[in-house]
Amino acid sequence: MDNAGIYCSLMEDMPALQLYNELKSLLQTANREMAALEARILFEDIAKISMKSLHLDKDITISREVTERLEKIAFRRCEGEPLGRILGYRDFWKDRFYLSPDTLEPRPDTETLIESVLESYSKSFPPLKILDLGTGTGCILLSLLREFGDARGVGIDISKGAVLMARQNSERLGLADRAGFLQGNWTDRLEKDRKFDLIVSNPPYIPSADIPNLQKEVRNHDPILALDGGNDGLTPYKNLLPTLKNHLEPQGRIFFEFGINQEEDIKRLAEDSGATLIRVTNDLGGIPRVVEISYGDK
Repeated sequence: MDNAGIYCSLMEDMPALQLYNELKSLLQTANREMAALEARILFEDIAKISMKSLHLDKDITISREVTERLEKIAFRRCEGEPLGRILGYRDFWKDRFYLSPDTLEPRPDTETLIESVLESYSKSFPPLKILDLGTGTGCILLSLLREFGDARGVGIDISKGAVLMARQNSERLGLADRAGFLQGNWTDRLEKDRKFDLIVSNPPYIPSADIPNLQKEVRNHDPILALDGGNDGLTPYKNLLPTLKNHLEPQGRIFFEFGINQEEDIKRLAEDSGATLIRVTNDLGGIPRVVEISYGDK
């Protein structure tokens, strides 16, 4: 069935299961591998129908109003707009984080950073003071505060819009009393003697020349400021590593996310700054993604 036929069928009243299958077929033109997942997300979010109910009750029907809304969303998705941007949120770790044009969409690869932190602290005292640099939606900091119930944290972002959205997410999640957000360039807004047990960051790490070659979903919808890591993609690490030791408690840890083929460069920059490499953690695809370092003993 061509797209025009699918659009037409979406406008008609039909059983929910048939509509779901039509929607999934249409979404395959946007992302074949994720079509079933995206169709499920749309059905559960827009039509308020779970997959279990959909398959158990073949008589469920969808109202024309909801059908038309699903059609419009599917059309936008097939035009290349990311589903998270259309819905205005992205689920990450255990919570839902709302987006703005100033924030990246949280991605599954970044959950590797959360997992790496939790594994590191599973055999030691949990951190009580957390710093998140380039906080965006606040997803990293707020997810860690969810896991470490006695901790408090600060998120910093150069974008005013990102800071406002992170604050809103902290309020929605009931974490505003433990999370503060500042607009600033990395650590410039921090007092010189302010220290943290844990510092985390998912900084921009895409080389400038690679930006035009990114997928259009990323290139056209994510803020370039949050993607562009300079000529070699390493500018944020070069700026941060020499200064972060001044904000880290003696037994503190730093966790950085980094990009493909950057592992050796990150290790070298860390060692040049006097840091001790603890370990590198791979993401779900087996790609080195997160580095853990300290400025004390292992």
